[in-house]
This record gives sequence, structure tokens and C-alpha cells, in this order.
Amino acid sequence: MKEPLTDELLQELLDAPDPRAFAERHRIGRRSLPDYLQQLLDEKGLERAEVVRRAGLNDTFGYQIFMGQRGASRNKVLQLAFALGLTLKEADRLLQAAGASGLYCKDRRDAIIIFCLDHGYSLQKTDEELYRFGEDTIC
Repeated sequence: MKEPLTDELLQELLDAPDPRAFAERHRIGRRSLPDYLQQLLDEKGLERAEVVRRAGLNDTFGYQIFMGQRGASRNKVLQLAFALGLTLKEADRLLQAAGASGLYCKDRRDAIIIFCLDHGYSLQKTDEELYRFGEDTIC
């Protein structure tokens, strides 16, 4: 299921007499990492095991992230974002769901990651670009 546009939701919220009713109608709350990961798997028709493998994560650790039994560092979330083939907006939502800071274009390392996400680079190619620029790699 596609999410409504943020601008549309914002206007509806501003027009609403009560923010609680708006939040309940749209089931707005903090999005959990496992829930959003499952939503992405469903939307993209991917299997968890394949995504964990593409992300270069240990099977057990990857499973625990997907089940909400373990948290994930910002880099691990980025590994999953590349393995899922996410857009920049989806990757930022995934970072937010994990409680990590979003990508920031004024940060040199983040700018490289943003560029790579936008151009559909693989995780490996992104790490090569980060290394080439003297930045810490994701993996």
C-alpha cells in the first residue's frame, strides 16, 4: 500500500479540528523498524534471507533485526537500505524507524551515500566510492 503524500497529510492535519482524531484515522505513531522492513519486503516482493545476504549481514543478526530482537547501527540500516534497493526517501524513513539520523547532504560522507542511492549504486560500489573519497565505508 502506497503512503499518502506528506503535503496531502499535512493539509489534512491543518484542516482537522483535533490532532488526535487525525493521528488515529491515519494510525500515525512511531514506525517500528521491523514493521517498516516487512512493509518494504512486501512492496518490493523480496525475501528476507536474500536481503540479509545482499546486505552482508550474519544470518542470525539479520533475522534478529527483522524480528525486532536487536537494534541496528546506522551503518547496518544503510546496508539494508542498499540491499533492499531503496530510494533516498525510503532509506531516510528506514533510518528514522531505526532511531538513527537521516542522511544530510551537507555532510560529505552522507552526500556520497545520497548520490549513490539516487544513482542506484550497489552497496559494494558505494563503499568503493566512499573509500575513493577517503570516507569511512558502510561495511
